[in-house]
Amino acid sequence: MKSVCGLDVHKDSVYLCILSEFGELIEKVFGVLTYQLEEMRDLMLHHHVVEVSMESTSVYWIPVWRVLSPHFKLNLANPYFIKQLPGRKSDVKDALWIAECTMKELIRGSFVPPETIQQLRQYDRRIFDLNEEIVRKLSKLDAVLQRCNIRLSNYVSNVDSKSYKAVVRAISQGITAPEELVKLIHGRIINHHGMDVITASLKGVVSLAEIDMISQLRDELDMAEAHKEKCQARMLEICEREFPEELKRLQTIPGIKERAATSLIAEIGTDMNKFETANHLASWSGLKPRNDESNKKIKSRSITHGNVYLRKTIIECAWAASRTKDCFFSRFSYHQTQVRKKSKMKVLVAVARKMLVAIWHVLYDNTNYIDFTTDRKTSRTRG
Repeated sequence: MKSVCGLDVHKDSVYLCILSEFGELIEKVFGVLTYQLEEMRDLMLHHHVVEVSMESTSVYWIPVWRVLSPHFKLNLANPYFIKQLPGRKSDVKDALWIAECTMKELIRGSFVPPETIQQLRQYDRRIFDLNEEIVRKLSKLDAVLQRCNIRLSNYVSNVDSKSYKAVVRAISQGITAPEELVKLIHGRIINHHGMDVITASLKGVVSLAEIDMISQLRDELDMAEAHKEKCQARMLEICEREFPEELKRLQTIPGIKERAATSLIAEIGTDMNKFETANHLASWSGLKPRNDESNKKIKSRSITHGNVYLRKTIIECAWAASRTKDCFFSRFSYHQTQVRKKSKMKVLVAVARKMLVAIWHVLYDNTNYIDFTTDRKTSRTRG
């Protein structure tokens, strides 16, 4: 007798519904503490449940998944695809509806990577958070300097440059004389703007409170940078131990180096059997144009929602690849922008999608990247 289970997972409770193929129904509510999840697992084992589908928001499903994964076939259901029917909205009926959809094999589980990839994802997404924090701290740091009427940021390329950081470090140590600070500025900046202008931009009114604020913000920036380096080092350690070949092969693609390769492995894994074709991977990432057509009128061709972390990484790689000399991606970018006069940003998205296709083939076929040239008569693509 086949039995399935539907779970509606919340922050502090899990609504369970076990449904057998003969219509027998068991409904119960469990807490989310570990021993309560183990009781729920034992109940499902007692009723010979073979498949479990769960609906959840945020990360509340992860502890439930870890407790149940050794014992059942699990599906993480996308709420968008199992919308509740009108008049049936309640947590208990949600679980029943999920169980009914599971019994009728209507639920296709979302992509849930293995444990090693999930660990890589935690490090990768922590790096993204740290990057945002660093940008925010740099903005606050420049605001403090502007308050002191030190206008160096008007003359340097960005507030993350070596000259700017050296001046900030000196001010945090109590050195405020412009004659001393100007010695820390790169010669190219001085030659471009003139010694008098740069010296004048470093002359301000700096109080003890501002020195303290600058010192604290600099310490926070140093800590964030150290944490970022530690996360990247741990990601590299895991990839070199678990996926050494895939790490090397990804770096044969133009525009992809060590940081990008580890991030790609963290977000999509190395088993491309999860994605039937390269187009499935592009669609999952959100880089494929949406299909929005009605009455033979195309309403939108903008890209869809997808994995935002993967999309950020691959767009940055596309920027690099479009500037790599003598590769397919740079030739494609040049032709589309200069010959066909298309928007640079739209072309960049197209380059990113083509790079994802290449990534799929490199991982699926276990081969290094081979650049496309016009003298090749055939192109082995599955996308």
